[in-house]
Amino acid sequence: MRLFNRFAFLAAFPLASCALGPSGSHDIGFGSSPTIPPPESTLLPMVNIAPVHARPPGFRPTAPPGFDVTLFAAGLAHPRWLYTLPNGDILVAESDAPEEHDEGSGLAGSIRRQIMKRAGAGLPSPDRIVLLRDRNGSGAAQMQTVFLRGLRSPFGMALIGSQLYVADTDALLRFDYVAGATSIEGPGVKVLDLPAGPINHHWTKNVVADRSGKHLYVTVGSNSNAGENGIDAEQDRARILVLDVDTGRMRPYATGLRNPNGLAWQPDSGALWTTVNERDGLGNNLVPDYMTAPKEGAFYGFPYSYYGQHVDARVTPQRPDLVGNAVEPDYALGNHTASLGLVFYTGKSFPARYRGGAFIGQHGSWNRKPHAGYKVLFVPFVDGKPAGAPEDFLTGFLTADEHAVGRPVGVALDAHGALLVADDVGNAVWRIVPRDNEEPAGN
Repeated sequence: MRLFNRFAFLAAFPLASCALGPSGSHDIGFGSSPTIPPPESTLLPMVNIAPVHARPPGFRPTAPPGFDVTLFAAGLAHPRWLYTLPNGDILVAESDAPEEHDEGSGLAGSIRRQIMKRAGAGLPSPDRIVLLRDRNGSGAAQMQTVFLRGLRSPFGMALIGSQLYVADTDALLRFDYVAGATSIEGPGVKVLDLPAGPINHHWTKNVVADRSGKHLYVTVGSNSNAGENGIDAEQDRARILVLDVDTGRMRPYATGLRNPNGLAWQPDSGALWTTVNERDGLGNNLVPDYMTAPKEGAFYGFPYSYYGQHVDARVTPQRPDLVGNAVEPDYALGNHTASLGLVFYTGKSFPARYRGGAFIGQHGSWNRKPHAGYKVLFVPFVDGKPAGAPEDFLTGFLTADEHAVGRPVGVALDAHGALLVADDVGNAVWRIVPRDNEEPAGN
């Protein structure tokens, strides 16, 4: 969940149940050529939280006609990220922000925690990974057990051979994995430290391996909304790193990415793609979150500019030399949608039009009127590139009176080609599959 700085919390909290600032009737920030309007300036930031409500009995999110939505697993504790193991087991990172986060002490920290709690976050982090196993191929997990514990706000996971990598908020860890194991004991091996510290504004760290298994790509979000904690606080942040597994050498792969989260390989082009959360405080229709295929060595603007070379005048000092080289992203995913999860469809059970396309878990806005996100979006791809308008794929997480009964985060495919969606407010994993699809039994 993206947060404005601690002083804004003090100003906004007395009015937190109201919508402040300009409102917009629609979101114009989608597609390969989104509209980028002039920035808006307001005395107080927009605060328009969708308070969390327990989902009613029998609730199911809504998928397109011809698809069924079922509960793969329930009773989880803030499930954020998903990873499918080769034997079909599903790993779920149960995680929230670490205790030392965004200077969370004192009155400002207390206010921040109250607002986050209304939005379904800010609770003590479970700090563990849970294993889900569908023993009989029924489309639901009959086994739910703690796989790894004692972690520190874990998020991304990647398996290379018999080595499982886990991205904690402050380190990349490596564990020995045995196929079919239902737990791993022991602390693992620290592969490298990751930027964290007392601010740690964007705490989630993701990791993905390339097809050769020789490189790991790791996301590190910024330490501010738009540089308000000082440029020094952004050292080694707002970027994707690449690690040579054999030598341990790490280097920046792409920089200036405010808060990259999802990482996935597009099956047709072989390119790495990422989802990125952009900055707040410039109006309802700025700045679009986006997905892009980051170019090695490229700079994407943060904190000095957004969506290419649109200068953010709030940042000091200005760096026109860097802005002049800022790369424009490939595809906008809407303003303030908190687009996090990313998976390309490589299964065979969905209709052909979904093959190679991207599913994006949109966690949802806390600072836009009307609300944005709170859904899973689908973006069709042709020849390895986005082709056409985005489509709502899984909706219904917002009630008619604007309460959240769920918030999608991570997305993954199971062994049968079904889509899995982690819902950290509903404490569930949802499973979506074409109706009357015949699936093989067992793992």
